[in-house]
Amino acid sequence: MKVAVIQLNSKQDKQKNLLKIEQFIREAASFGAELVALPENCNFLGNGNTFQAEEIPSGETTTLLSKLAKELKIFIHAGSITESFTKDKSYNTSFVIAPTGEIISIYRKIHLFDIEISGVSSYKESDAIEPGSKSEMVELPFGQAGMSICYDLRFPELYRKYALAGAKILFVPAAFTRYTGMLHWEPLLRARAIENQCYVIAAGQHGNYLPGKDCYGNSMIIDPWGTVVARASEGEGIAIAELKEDLVASARQSIPCLQHRREDLY
Repeated sequence: MKVAVIQLNSKQDKQKNLLKIEQFIREAASFGAELVALPENCNFLGNGNTFQAEEIPSGETTTLLSKLAKELKIFIHAGSITESFTKDKSYNTSFVIAPTGEIISIYRKIHLFDIEISGVSSYKESDAIEPGSKSEMVELPFGQAGMSICYDLRFPELYRKYALAGAKILFVPAAFTRYTGMLHWEPLLRARAIENQCYVIAAGQHGNYLPGKDCYGNSMIIDPWGTVVARASEGEGIAIAELKEDLVASARQSIPCLQHRREDLY
């Protein structure tokens, strides 16, 4: 299965963001991508996300992506958008659209990014976002995929649950901060791939979107041995890789760590 990750620098002009998304999806499809993955907050990134919240599936972003998936006959993983919930709170929601144009899986971010790094930055996602209440998998032609968003990456239990349930792919769309990204993004992604013997598809936001707020980028696709097989360069763009089913099987046969777990001890 040929997969493309799209790296964006989404800001506060939603219509401009949607136009870029469409252009990149069409370009990825022209390269033969069968699955296109977008980053977190793909359609709007900045203050006031809650006011940009949409209904799913009737919102303009979902409508656009469904139309493109059907026209281009591809799967689209919408990294995340802000989904309407209540007057004061929204969900940070990821979804997958099939080539029929139908949404086949919806995941709402479980772990919210409430952090404060002295002298660097502070974020409190829970001020505006309601946490999701369940994990979610999606069936693709390549096999099952586990869904997550950004800060979920720091909770390995979620990904182990997916692997034990048969996942061959792990989605990690993100708007990872530049500071923590430089230190943790690639090591954590590669660890999730290696320990679960899955492909990791990680589309990210890149660059400045508000004063003092920057995203790390480095969108990538990682194979089950932990090798980065595709990586986006600086700025906006596309990275593409072919997922090989026999590579998942060979990793799990060579090092059957999922079978060697000692559930009687931990």
